[in-house]
Amino acid sequence: MLVKDIVFSAMQPSNNLTIGNYIGAIKQWVNIQNTYKCIYCIADLHAITNNNFNNLKTLSLNTLALYLACGIDPDINIICLQSKIVEHSQLHWILSCYVNWNKLRHMTQFKNRYMKYSHLSNKITVGLFTYPILMTSDILLYQTKYVPVGYDQKQHLEFSREIAKNFNKKYGNIFTIPKPIIAKISKITSLLNPKKKMSKSDINNNNYISLLDKPELVTKKINNAITDSDNPPIIKYDLKNKPGISNLLNILSVLTNISITNLEKDLNNTNYRQLKRIVANEINNILFKIQKKYFSIRNKEKYLNSILISGNRKAKIIAKNTLSKVYKVVSIK
Repeated sequence: MLVKDIVFSAMQPSNNLTIGNYIGAIKQWVNIQNTYKCIYCIADLHAITNNNFNNLKTLSLNTLALYLACGIDPDINIICLQSKIVEHSQLHWILSCYVNWNKLRHMTQFKNRYMKYSHLSNKITVGLFTYPILMTSDILLYQTKYVPVGYDQKQHLEFSREIAKNFNKKYGNIFTIPKPIIAKISKITSLLNPKKKMSKSDINNNNYISLLDKPELVTKKINNAITDSDNPPIIKYDLKNKPGISNLLNILSVLTNISITNLEKDLNNTNYRQLKRIVANEINNILFKIQKKYFSIRNKEKYLNSILISGNRKAKIIAKNTLSKVYKVVSIK
């Protein structure tokens, strides 16, 4: 029997998974789920670093329902809840004792958050600082061969690879060294500020399209999206000079499976208002299907919990085996 390589990926629980999350992550997960042994985690422990202590159980079930609505198959994938597998936290502590403080201090995510909240000391927590180690534990715990990542996440995966290599050098072949599966699309950016990534945690919800947004709201947000002042309008992919138009083309290309080059040709005589109408229609077509399935299963909590119970059990078998090896070499048992 052919043993499939393991893929691990995770997302924090939220009410506001965005079209960016769908295009940049979940759609890619669906595309590879028949090729690999995939473990798709709901990272509720990571959510706490954003001071999100409330309703994590509800948010986790929301996220699970969205996974399923987007096409993740619970019968062929392991879908698990991070906090229910204690080995994540246990490995986190072990690896924390092998990571240099200065290395963590220079991680991009921490530096960005530190700069953002430097005037509010209570916003800069130890959990935020050690976040990359927990992420590393998530990955290494399952002997992960591949991790789907965007270009902006490569630093965290490289951090994980470095920890795994150093640990293996000291103790032998304990961890699989994870490799990236890099999405072949540019990141989906904020609608009103296309120089930054679209984020579900953005305080201005006009910057993102939620997977649960109603059609009229999607249309309004797309109509308000920043483009440029070229006259006559030019539909051209140019991240530097036309980031707003490039973002809309990215979204349209992924949702229609039409290359950006062909879209540029097809939309040659199209103005920006027409482009936005086309993009909004494509998004609404996708969201109609997702929302229809989401609302049909979200209230079936017994079913959703059964998926997590089964997934947690399967994930724990792999996690426990890895942690046992780690404990043995560090002489804990």
